[in-house]
Amino acid sequence: MTLDDIARALREADATGAPILPVRDELATAEDAYAVQEINTAARLAAGGRLVGRKIGLTNPAVQRQLGVDQPDYGMLFADMDVPHDGEIPFVAGAQMKAEAELAFILGRPLTAPDCTMAEVIRAVEYVVPSLEIVGSRIANWDIRFVDTVADNASSAFFTLGPSARRLDGADLLDCRMQMRCGDQVVSEGSGRACLGSPLNALLWLARVMARAGRPLGEGDVVLSGALGPMV
Repeated sequence: MTLDDIARALREADATGAPILPVRDELATAEDAYAVQEINTAARLAAGGRLVGRKIGLTNPAVQRQLGVDQPDYGMLFADMDVPHDGEIPFVAGAQMKAEAELAFILGRPLTAPDCTMAEVIRAVEYVVPSLEIVGSRIANWDIRFVDTVADNASSAFFTLGPSARRLDGADLLDCRMQMRCGDQVVSEGSGRACLGSPLNALLWLARVMARAGRPLGEGDVVLSGALGPMV
């Protein structure tokens, strides 16, 4: 299969709700996987999709262990993935959806330098809000390795932003605690430190990577930090 063939298969899986077998045997490198992601990003933009931000994935050791990977990745956020915080998450047949609790950064200025500093990242953040990411996989049974999830837009589906925005100087990103409940049962918990040591470390990593990739973060972009605890 060519990279275009793999990208087409993932698009068809998304459109039909029929997951496909893993694609890792067809992808020699992480660069190939990101090339597949870029093909589908371009296809979505050409079809009228609007890019509103990025997601960082695999920042939490617990999630890495769940999926058998050992490094972060990133994916694209489109406007039609954004669900109002008091809205209803659409059910998508075959998407195998799961939930992750995260932080979301809203940028007030662009980050275009591939060697940007932490100070520049902090100045760029307009505010931070709690968020939920609804992840989904076009790969059957979540049988994924790093290149599978990268090619599949970092296993993204939907996201929703909480209503309680805070400036960075009023937020404790290291020791903030997350607890996700289903009814009365706690199903996931964690803290900001579980996200690459700090969610800001994840944002710095992404800003540099995206600048090098030619899709730098822009003013108004939403950036999901990665999970603060296990996905459920």
